[in-house]
Amino acid sequence: MNILNETLTLSNRVEIPKLGLGTWFIDDDKAADAVRQAISIGYRNIDTAQAYGNERGVGEGVRTSGIARDELFVSTKLAAEIKDYTEALAAIDGSLQKLGLDYIDLMLIHAPQPWNDFRGGDYSAGNLAAWQALEEAHQAGKIRAIGVSNFLQTDLENILQHGTIAPHANQILVHAGNTPSELIDYCQSKGIAVEAYSPIAHGEILENQDIARIAEKYGASVPQLCIRYTLQLGTVSLPKTSNPEHMRSNARVDFTISDEDMEALRALHDTDYGEQAAFPVYSGK
Repeated sequence: MNILNETLTLSNRVEIPKLGLGTWFIDDDKAADAVRQAISIGYRNIDTAQAYGNERGVGEGVRTSGIARDELFVSTKLAAEIKDYTEALAAIDGSLQKLGLDYIDLMLIHAPQPWNDFRGGDYSAGNLAAWQALEEAHQAGKIRAIGVSNFLQTDLENILQHGTIAPHANQILVHAGNTPSELIDYCQSKGIAVEAYSPIAHGEILENQDIARIAEKYGASVPQLCIRYTLQLGTVSLPKTSNPEHMRSNARVDFTISDEDMEALRALHDTDYGEQAAFPVYSGK
């Protein structure tokens, strides 16, 4: 069983590989090499965002990987600050241009609020405007699937009630120590696939003794256990790394966590993100 060959089917029948490569914090000039390395190891799902500032490098890595474009799944995200239809349309074309690709496999609204007001004001009208632009790009064949990121249930309800297409995915913070079970259940009940970003919780989780003890049972490393945990929750897991050794190790997750250990991991609360706690998504909002 090779997790790199396994896919999850979105509600519009597009298949997304269950394990992907996250590219946050990989500089644009290093992104192409990291993406090529990942693809040569067997990764087929590559995740970036306008906010990461590395779409150009990621696109170069995809184009020069030696693997046919239709065998790869490339996701990007519309900047969280864009809550306007015309601006969103221009930004979608901007991503296609930067990536140097004819189409994007999945594009998400990066957050329901701009980062400087994360979990703050009401941007429901702006989200619908941005969503309309994504829907049109999807219908035009520029994007194969569309979704959101960091959306809570009320944010999703806004799109489900007023949009034409239901989001195909919601990419959220999920890791042992931070499992938003109700939100995951809600998404899955609506046919919205859940993608787990930071499944290894920015590395701080490596210090957690409870998790280390469980990992030892399976002859796995803590990162491997954490990735396996998010996969068994039914999510797409997106660990980020530019290190080929870590890419290989992250894909060696062909063991099954017992129901008892899954419950123990689900009940765990550990949200120490160290120096990354300054970022809005880790601030506990």
